[in-house]
Amino acid sequence: MTDPRYPIGNFQPKSVLMPGERAAAIEKIAQTPDRLRVAISGLNSEQLDTPYREGGWTLRQVVHHLPDSHVNSYVRFKLALTEREPIVKTYDEALWAELADSRLTGVEVSLALLDALHQRWVILLKAMRPEDFARRINHPELGVISLDWLLGEMAWHGAHHVAHITSLRERLGWR
Repeated sequence: MTDPRYPIGNFQPKSVLMPGERAAAIEKIAQTPDRLRVAISGLNSEQLDTPYREGGWTLRQVVHHLPDSHVNSYVRFKLALTEREPIVKTYDEALWAELADSRLTGVEVSLALLDALHQRWVILLKAMRPEDFARRINHPELGVISLDWLLGEMAWHGAHHVAHITSLRERLGWR
């Protein structure tokens, strides 16, 4: 059985993406909101409040985590495009997932947020020049990373969390 923490495997970072890899990553980011919506389609409140693995977040928390994380990433892109190697702020995603808005809010709120965010983010990404993707941020935990690296991570990140939901549905036979 696959490790339920990493249903699509671990992120494999690349500092530089080839143009085709970059385009594929942008397309993955563009598709994330729709893929998430399909993944949770038809689930009731009890199912949404089921952890995707023992000791893991509930599906509801996973849904709310995606816009939390992607808003942070979108801001990091904008900082990198407007500043020279900015130092970015980290956040404790586990603590964010425990806040009331992540435990109690209906998932439609985060789906709408993710839709709007990704519309803007994809417009930004598609307008970037190849040299823009070489721009870098200074991440306190990861060090200096390129926007290509971050783009690859965020394309993986959306698919990773959608797979948490779809793999649980498969394991439990939820159609």
